[in-house]
Amino acid sequence: MAFKIAIASGKGGTGKTTVSVNLWHFFRIITGKNVQLIDCDVEEPNDLIFFPQAPLISEEPILQRIPRIDPDRCTFCRKCVEYCEFNAITVIPALQHATIHESLCHSCGACLVACTNEAIREYPVQVGTRTKHQLLDHSSLLTGILNVGSPQQTLVIRETKKHIDEEAEICLFDAPPGTSCPVVATVSDADYIVLVTEPTPFGLHDLKLMVRLLEELNKPFGVIVNKAGNGDNETRRYLNENKLEWLGDIPFSKEYAARYASGNLLKNPTPGMEIAYRGIIQKIETAQSRL
Repeated sequence: MAFKIAIASGKGGTGKTTVSVNLWHFFRIITGKNVQLIDCDVEEPNDLIFFPQAPLISEEPILQRIPRIDPDRCTFCRKCVEYCEFNAITVIPALQHATIHESLCHSCGACLVACTNEAIREYPVQVGTRTKHQLLDHSSLLTGILNVGSPQQTLVIRETKKHIDEEAEICLFDAPPGTSCPVVATVSDADYIVLVTEPTPFGLHDLKLMVRLLEELNKPFGVIVNKAGNGDNETRRYLNENKLEWLGDIPFSKEYAARYASGNLLKNPTPGMEIAYRGIIQKIETAQSRL
C-alpha cells in the first residue's frame, strides 16, 4: 500500500506545486521507489505543465447523481424539503411547483428516502474529468479537473483519489490552497502532510490556520519554508516555540522562479536545490518510520 503524502498550504502562491513536482522527481531518484503524483487542485490543476511530453493514458468523466422530481408523481407534500440539509429543494404546493437546484445538491440521497411516492429519481450529471498521464519509470500523474462553474470540488477530488496505482509505493497529493472543504477532502486519508509556507506575515498567518486544521484532524505534519532568505525570521521562531517539525528550507532563487515560470522546473536542477530536497526527503522518511 502506498504511503500517502499531501502537500498543502494555508494560502496560494507559497510554492506548493513546485514542492509537489520536485518531491516526485527527487523521491524517485533518491529512493528508487514508484511515485505517483495526483493533482487535487481541481479548480486550477497545473502539475501537467511540467510534463508536456507525458502521453495520455485515459480520460474519464466524473459524474454526480442529481435527483429530479417527476411532477406527475409529486404530491407537493414538502417532505423532501424537510429532509434536505442543504436547502437544495423548492416546493410550492399552491403553484404545484417542485424543483431541485443542482448547484446546491450534495447527492446525499435524503430526498429519495423522504419521498414515499417514487417521484424522485437520480440521473448522472458530469461535474468534472479525471485524466491519467504516463510519467517516467512506470509512474503516473492523475489530474482532477472541475467543470467551470461547478461547486463540486470535493466530489471531483474524492473520485480522482480513488484511482491510485496498485504498484505505487509513494503517492503525492498536490492539495488546493486554503483550509476549506477541498483541502480537508485531500488530506483526510493522507498518512503525512507537508505544509509549504513562505517567510512573510501573510505566509505565517495562513500557516497557523493550517496547523490548527491539521491538529483538529489529528494528522502528522512537517513544515517546509520556501523562498527562505527572502523575508523575516518569524516563521522559524513560530515553529521553534510550538515545537513543530521543520523539514527544511528551500532558498529563494530568481533562476529557480524563472524555470518554474517557463515550465522547465525539472531540467538540470541546481546542486543547492538537490541538497535541500535530499534533506527534506530524509526527514519525511524518518517521520514515516515513526508512524
